[in-house]
Amino acid sequence: MKVLVVGSGGREHALVWKIVQSPKVKKVYCAPGNAGTASQAENVDIKVDDITALADFAQKENIDLTVVGPELPLVLGISDEFNKRGLAVFGPDKVCSQFEGSKAFTKKFLMKYDVPTAAYGEYDDIQNAVSDIDKYGYPVVIKADGLAAGKGVIIAETKDVALEALEDMMEKQVFGDSGKVVVLEEFLEGIEASVLCFVDGKKIIPMESAQDYKRIFDGDKGLNTGGMGTYSPNRLFDHGLEETMKKEILEPIMKGLLSEGMDFRGVLFIGLMIKNGKPKVLEFNVRFGDPETESVLLRLESDIVEIFEKVVRGNLSPNDLKWKSDKAVCVVLASGGYPGDYEVGKEIKGIDEVDGAIVFHCGTKTVDGKVVTDGGRVLAVSATGEDLKKAAEKAYGEINKISFEGMQYRKDISK
Repeated sequence: MKVLVVGSGGREHALVWKIVQSPKVKKVYCAPGNAGTASQAENVDIKVDDITALADFAQKENIDLTVVGPELPLVLGISDEFNKRGLAVFGPDKVCSQFEGSKAFTKKFLMKYDVPTAAYGEYDDIQNAVSDIDKYGYPVVIKADGLAAGKGVIIAETKDVALEALEDMMEKQVFGDSGKVVVLEEFLEGIEASVLCFVDGKKIIPMESAQDYKRIFDGDKGLNTGGMGTYSPNRLFDHGLEETMKKEILEPIMKGLLSEGMDFRGVLFIGLMIKNGKPKVLEFNVRFGDPETESVLLRLESDIVEIFEKVVRGNLSPNDLKWKSDKAVCVVLASGGYPGDYEVGKEIKGIDEVDGAIVFHCGTKTVDGKVVTDGGRVLAVSATGEDLKKAAEKAYGEINKISFEGMQYRKDISK
């Protein structure tokens, strides 16, 4: 069969890497792809938001399955267009994708179906937001309602910082229309965890857990990023927490989806904050997380294409997911200056010397035969081991072989 992967980041490279392992697959395309996907798939020069062109390509090339990586095409309705044309697509429709397209939509859903989450308010007027800001306490979480490439969340330690963030989002519109509406939330303390779940329209089946590191610097200092590394499984996930999560979070979510008539087929990413064994939902995403995918998929034994097909058909079983006992660690190498301003086009050296880890390309391209940086997050170096310490030693040992001007990365992933 032929498979098309939509996207150009580390998540999509990891998906391509896993998909090509399936004996069912003869050919993989990636649109638009990057320098890494080009080694395992045929890159196609179509942008992720050009839904008509993607659907036309899938029809023309008789693509058997399209797997959508990033959130933007999902929020724009790529699955609706593919379904209308009778093309098999893995990813939720436009209605279900509101869970990522609107943080306010998600919070309303969570409250309606009694899913534990932080107290919040939704604001489309900056004066009302300013008037209410103190009631959430400090630090306070300020979220642009719409898509903001993983950067639309500010944790304001003081009122001055909070007011500046509100002005940036709502008046200066640093996130464009995404910040016209903001969500203010109480700050939840605890340890973050990420759970990716397959949802087949009737059932929600969690994958193995992971922990993401959002801040740019060691010790969770500095600005939020799209994610600077992950490890899997999350140390917190013992049997008791898994049972609590199933009863208090997963079951109410599935009940809500069915009650609302939402035929969700794809991945629901649940960001959690865990304190004293009690999980609360921080956020939903409607696709594989990045860089969670670059650690979790290393541990998946099952044929991922068979899983995708069963999700699309609506007949996935928990027994379809088999996991390796090995642990995984993923460390992101980023451009100097990220998540602020950064330069691209820096030559990357040493990737070919890596032999004890897998290097997923996040923001790269090939220029004149050389691989160069082409994004804020550049590479994700992922390794497995019998325990997290050994997996981390492998990943960090291989990172020493890689270099590019301005390269920065956290030294404490999984530590």
